[in-house]
Amino acid sequence: MRRIFTAACITLIASLPVQAAQCITEKGAFGQYKQTLAQQATAAGIGQRGLSALENARLSGITWRFESNPGNQTGTLQGDPARFLAKRSGSTADNFIQQTRNKIARNPNTFSSIERNSGVPASILATIWGLETSWGGYLGATSIVDGAVTLSSYCRRHPRFEPHAIAALDMVDAGILSPGTQGGPSGELGHMQFLAGNWLEYRVDGNGDGRADPYDAVDALATAANMLRRNGWQAGQPFGEGTRNFEVLSVWNDSGNYLRAIVYSAERVGR
Repeated sequence: MRRIFTAACITLIASLPVQAAQCITEKGAFGQYKQTLAQQATAAGIGQRGLSALENARLSGITWRFESNPGNQTGTLQGDPARFLAKRSGSTADNFIQQTRNKIARNPNTFSSIERNSGVPASILATIWGLETSWGGYLGATSIVDGAVTLSSYCRRHPRFEPHAIAALDMVDAGILSPGTQGGPSGELGHMQFLAGNWLEYRVDGNGDGRADPYDAVDALATAANMLRRNGWQAGQPFGEGTRNFEVLSVWNDSGNYLRAIVYSAERVGR
C-alpha cells in the first residue's frame, strides 16, 4: 500500500506545473524547499529511490552554520601558500609536500598513465588529492544528500548548486550513492570531493573494471584529470599564477588562495 501511495504521489507531482524551488534563509522553510525541489527532480527524470532520499533528507546543521557565516570559510585561507598548506594539513608545508611526493612514488604507473591520457601532471593531482581528503584518509562525515540539498536551498548558494543536489539524487537512483553515504558538508564525495554534477559529467573508469567509482582512488584521480583537460588544460605548459592552466584550475576551486597553494605544492613536488 505504501508503494502504491508513493507512486501515486510521484504521478501527481509529475502532472503539476513545475515551479522553480525558492531559496530559503530560515531553517523552518527547508521542508517547503524540498517539496518544490521534488517537482524539479521529477521533471529531470529522478526515480523513486532518489525522490525518497530527498523526502528523507534532513537539513545539515554543519552546512547551514558554515553558509550562514561566510567568515567561517576564510579561516584557513591564508595568503601565504605555505601557511595554507600547514593549516589545511595540520602539519607543515614541507611535510605535506613530502607526503605528496611519496604518494606519487608509490603509484608511478597510475600517475604516469593518467598524465599520458590527460596531460595533467602527477604533482597537481596528488596535491589536490592531499588537500581534499588527505589522500583518501578522510572522506567526510556529512550525508551527501543532506549537505547537497541544504546547500542548494540556501539563498547565498542557490541556484548555482541546485543542479548538484539533483545530481546527487540521480546518483542515489543509479546506486552510486546510498541515501546515507557520507562526504563533505557541501555534498562533496569520494577521494577528490567532487560535487555530484561534476562527477556525473566528467567521470572516468580509470582502473578498467567497467564502472566509474568516486570512492576508488584511480577512478577519482582520472576523473579529476579529465575535468581539467576538458576545461582547457594545456599539457606541458606552466601552471603558475597568470597562466592559462592556472585559470583552468579555478574550475576545481575558485579561491585564489587555494589555487596558489596547489601551485606552490605542485611546483615543489615536481622538483
